[in-house]
Amino acid sequence: MGQSVDAQRYAAPAIVNRLVADGHLGLKTGQGFYDHRGRDTANYRRDVLQRTLGMLRHAGLWRAPADAPVQSTGHPIRRVFADTSVGQLHYASCGDADAPAVLLLHQSPRSWLEYRAVMPLLAPHCRVIAMDTPGFGDSAPLREDASIEGWAAVAVELLDALGIARAHVVGHHTGGVIALQMAAAHGARVASLVLSSTPFTHAAFRQARAQRPPIDAVAPSTDGSHLAALWQRRQGFYPPHRPELLEAFVRDALKASGDVEGGHRAVASYRMEDHIGRVTQPVLILRASDDPFAAPHAAELAAHIAQARVVDMPGGMVPLPDQLPEAFAQAVLGFVLPPA
Repeated sequence: MGQSVDAQRYAAPAIVNRLVADGHLGLKTGQGFYDHRGRDTANYRRDVLQRTLGMLRHAGLWRAPADAPVQSTGHPIRRVFADTSVGQLHYASCGDADAPAVLLLHQSPRSWLEYRAVMPLLAPHCRVIAMDTPGFGDSAPLREDASIEGWAAVAVELLDALGIARAHVVGHHTGGVIALQMAAAHGARVASLVLSSTPFTHAAFRQARAQRPPIDAVAPSTDGSHLAALWQRRQGFYPPHRPELLEAFVRDALKASGDVEGGHRAVASYRMEDHIGRVTQPVLILRASDDPFAAPHAAELAAHIAQARVVDMPGGMVPLPDQLPEAFAQAVLGFVLPPA
C-alpha cells in the first residue's frame, strides 16, 4: 500500500534524515522530521522559529530585548526554598510533578538563571528543577570548604525534599562534575547523565590548573574598575553581540557567597579518576565546539564511561545553556525521553 498524502507531506529529504540521524536536527524517533513525536504543525513551526532565531542571534544578526520574558509554554517557573543540612537551598521548578524529573546543575559562579531559557522548553515533557549550588545564587553555602562531594550530597538532599526517587541529572561545567559525582556516589538516584562542557579532572588536569592564575577572582577597587575586569576576564569566551550573557554572569558572580573562585578550586581538586569507574548510567556528553576549556576533554571523558556518547554543539561557547537554549533543550530531550 502506498504512502498517504500526509505521510508524503511529512517525509524528510535524505539530507535531513542524515542530519537527524547524526543528532544535528530534530529528535531522532524514526517518524520523519516534520511531525516527529506526534507534535502538531503549530508546534513544529514554533520550534523551527526558535531554532532559526537562535542561529541568527548567535551570528549577531538579531538580539531580543534584554528584559524580554521567556516565551510561555503554559508551565510557569516557580522559585522555592528547601530546608537542607546547609540551611535553605534555593531552586526553580516547572513542569508536571508526575513527569520524569530532570535536575539542572549550573557552572560556577552562575545560578539557576543559566537555565532560565531552557526550563520552559523542557517543561512540556519533564518535571524540571534547577538548583542554586550551595554558596551561589540564593542558596546557603556549605558549612565546610566547597567541594564536589559536598555539593553532590546536598543535591541528593534536594531530591529527598522533593520526594524524587530518581532523576535525570544535567550539569554544565562545574555542574557536570557535580552530576558525575552524584552518579558515582548515589547511583540509585540518577537515571542518566547529561555532561555539558565537563572537564576530565585527572592528575594532569589538576597539575595544570594549579599553575594557572585564578579564573574569576578580581581584587576589589574603590573606583569599581574590578567590575570591568570581571567582565573582561570572560569576554573572550562569550559570543560577540550578546552582552546580556556577560551581564548575567557578572550579576551571579557578585552574588556568590564569599569566594567567587571557590567553585573553580573545588573542580581543580576533584579526583575524578577515583569515581568515574562507578558511573554505570547512560551518559550524553555535550561538546561545545568553541569552548576551549572543556571541548578538548570530551573524548577522554567518554573513553572512561561505559555508556557514553558525544554530541557536538556547533558554535557553543562557555555559556552554552543560555547561549543556545533551543539546541541545548533539544539535545537533552532527545536523550532522556524514551522513543515515541
